[in-house]
Amino acid sequence: MGWSAIKNGELLALAVKEFDVFVTVDRNLSFQQDLTAFAIAVIVLRSPSNRLTDLQQLVPRLLSAIPEVKAGSVTYISG
Repeated sequence: MGWSAIKNGELLALAVKEFDVFVTVDRNLSFQQDLTAFAIAVIVLRSPSNRLTDLQQLVPRLLSAIPEVKAGSVTYISG
């Protein structure tokens, strides 16, 4: 979407307009931003690394969590 240079607060504001859920590997996002101020649910993936093989293991739990998350909340999914 051409958003690679956009920082967290602005990124979340843009994401709210396009999506219901924001999935990230940024573990510090919830400490850097007041996520209750955004009408979007955030899911943070916690894996040993950001390599695709490590993240793929979290996909089943991610897909199960998406229908349950609420806007303004943070959900952590660990491997």
